Amino acid sequence: MKISKLFKTLIRPVIAIALVLTLAFGHADGALAASGGRIGGGSFRAPARTYSPPSRTYAPPRGGGYYPGGGGGFFPFVYFPFFGVGGGFGGLFSLLILISLASFVVNTFRRSNSDGDELDYSTPAVSVAKVQVGLLAQARELKADLDRIGERANTETAEGLAQVLQEVSLALLRNPQYWVYGNAESHQARLEAAGAEFNRLALSERSKFNAETFSNVNNQLKQASSSALTVAEKGGALAESSGEYIIVTVLVGTQGKLQLPTINSVEDLRRSLSQLGSVSSEQLLALEVLWTPQAEGDVLTRDDVVAEYPNLKMV
Repeated sequence: MKISKLFKTLIRPVIAIALVLTLAFGHADGALAASGGRIGGGSFRAPARTYSPPSRTYAPPRGGGYYPGGGGGFFPFVYFPFFGVGGGFGGLFSLLILISLASFVVNTFRRSNSDGDELDYSTPAVSVAKVQVGLLAQARELKADLDRIGERANTETAEGLAQVLQEVSLALLRNPQYWVYGNAESHQARLEAAGAEFNRLALSERSKFNAETFSNVNNQLKQASSSALTVAEKGGALAESSGEYIIVTVLVGTQGKLQLPTINSVEDLRRSLSQLGSVSSEQLLALEVLWTPQAEGDVLTRDDVVAEYPNLKMV
């Protein structure tokens, strides 16, 4: 009786562990390796700050820098002598002019300091924006376009990143017939906080990939060979019934205010992509373009989209 009870006590945790392992490995066998592509670069470093006060020069009149009369102090703007030398109205008037001039110099100095403070790049004038588009997997030309853009892109310069942003935005805008889902968000923050938020969003999206099979970041091109990526096959019936999709995410850090509309329709998504594509190289600080799946034979089902991208809305 005791042996039977001991056996039951031990067998229960063993069965539980075996069930957990079966579910875990069973899910891993049935789940597809979410391959991803990535193009990006830039940083949130503040531009060099320089300030040079305006030069002030005074050219004395011909015949010397001293005005005649009075013989006392030198005052280049007024013909009157200082009070105490020549006395009378002229001395008092010169004193008033001197006080006004001193006040003008002090105010100018304060204004210059105030203007210098306005050049502080830590003020909340940086925007972080994210636009995500979910497309039907039939948009195979889009995947080829993204690969081509990544292979040719110069991601080490602001001009090259701005060109990537324009080309990716155009590639998405040219495929509205495949749009199914969309999401857009943007907010402003100080430079340091904006950089941290940008990195957080980028890491969050990259963590959804099991492997980055293509990458061009800061002009470092990396591409996984077909043998390096093992892609599990899902049942054809499941993929067929659930549908297959491509998710493209565009993250932008830019100077100034960038306000994107809430995505509720195809038109909202079109406006968001157009706004992103119009960001100039002078404003662009950082860029990340991420898409999944990237590898041939990899698919993303509706269940995958619901689980990994809950913020997407149907358009």
